[in-house]
Amino acid sequence: MMGAPVDTTMRAVCLAGPTASGKTAMALAFAREMAATQPVEIVSVDSALVYRGMDVGTAKPTAEELAEVPHHLIDILEPTESYSAARFVADAHRLIAEIQARGRLPLLVGGTLLYFKALREGLDALPAADVQVRAGIDARAATLGWPALHAELAAVDPVTAARLAPADAQRIQRALEVWQLSGRPLSDWHQGPARALPAQVLPLVALEPDSRAWLHARIARRFDAMLAAGLLDEVRGLRARGDLHDGLPSMRCVGYRQAWAALDAADAAPLREAGIAATRQLAKRQLTWLRGMQRTVVPCDAPDALPRALAAMHHAAKALARC
Repeated sequence: MMGAPVDTTMRAVCLAGPTASGKTAMALAFAREMAATQPVEIVSVDSALVYRGMDVGTAKPTAEELAEVPHHLIDILEPTESYSAARFVADAHRLIAEIQARGRLPLLVGGTLLYFKALREGLDALPAADVQVRAGIDARAATLGWPALHAELAAVDPVTAARLAPADAQRIQRALEVWQLSGRPLSDWHQGPARALPAQVLPLVALEPDSRAWLHARIARRFDAMLAAGLLDEVRGLRARGDLHDGLPSMRCVGYRQAWAALDAADAAPLREAGIAATRQLAKRQLTWLRGMQRTVVPCDAPDALPRALAAMHHAAKALARC
């Protein structure tokens, strides 16, 4: 006699938003409210929080916050390593299943929207990274500069080049790598069918400001707080390890890239302005990603943002329970 079929549907509430939009505070408030009915475990959706030793510049949750609610995908890699959307999807699948098996609610929180998109919509079957090809691209960039390689990319993949800044080394490198390995532009790969994923129900609540000036002010205050907390000393310590360089994905993270450059130049004066400008650009890209995703929007600059966000997350959790 066969038993009842096992329900393997992934169910999780997702909370996203640009940097400095208040995601951590909202997530913890929701976890506190849910503690008596269905305890929450948080899965970080952040390409920088995975790295150990990078605490100040990533606005990593405090030790107290990490102890209050179980967190996952934080401090899982050394800065010498790399992380990817494909690895995130695999990790998220495993963690969501484990959290559900414990009778708890997975809450996915972060600002790396590529990871959210990959989890909800699937991954394009892109060529795997190739160390030798990347080394060749990096060598040419060291001689010619990334704007020159951006121009090369524009000649073979104008669609991708149009959405990248001429100094966006990491994404230019990857787009050129895909072209060299496959003979196809990255934009063509993204138009193909995504790899099928298990059935999933992942409602997304997005914190998005009505006022860009509000977000810019928060970004400036937070970057000032990072500087006061020792961002430059943190990066100085990372450099002193001897096994890191500014071409690694970890050291290309916003804030770290600018601090590394300031130490190279032995001049910290431009760091604040450069860091805030880079963080604003990051927030702009995050908001662009969000606009293309199905979501429930909560204005994070509204006076009642917290109760509205909590209500949206509670509504999502109740909808999951009915699935």
